[in-house]
Amino acid sequence: MSRVRSITIWKTFVISVMALIISSCAAYKPLDPAFHKALSEPYRLDSGDVLRVTVFGQAELTNTYTVDKAGHIAFPLVGSVAARGSTPKQMEGRLANGLKRGFLRDPDVSVEIATYRPFFILGEVGTSGQYVYVPGMTVQNAIAIAGGFSARAEQADVDITRNINGEIITGRVPISDPILPGDTIAIRERLF
Repeated sequence: MSRVRSITIWKTFVISVMALIISSCAAYKPLDPAFHKALSEPYRLDSGDVLRVTVFGQAELTNTYTVDKAGHIAFPLVGSVAARGSTPKQMEGRLANGLKRGFLRDPDVSVEIATYRPFFILGEVGTSGQYVYVPGMTVQNAIAIAGGFSARAEQADVDITRNINGEIITGRVPISDPILPGDTIAIRERLF
């Protein structure tokens, strides 16, 4: 093979690699500020959350209730109560107001999260799937629960899809970032 042809092949290779790098940079979008703001806001309920509702002095009403697919809980005496998008504190008010309508004079209601909705992880991990969320989890914890990175995984950062006030937002974050219940974590395959 001639030296000129070798140089031509090498230049073609370098140009191809540069084009690949530039095209991947063109697809990059800066992270939406709402993405990290959601971490410091009060927790919002959604389908799959299990609530521990305590009505003081009313043992028959004190129980755990699951937020259904429609975003409601079925509460005795009150019926279906919208929960999706509410904070636990707002749910306390809704349930107390419902009980005041002809059932209890001055109900004292407490709502806590018994079990958070799961998070999901897919891509280049040992076992993709749905996992139980534990408060304070980071992406790195989630990856460990899913069996660690596969041999082909991009290990520096991941893509997280998060529902923020009804809007689905995806962002690329480092593995040290915290996650929220309901997040979907995608581990990409590395290029080389």
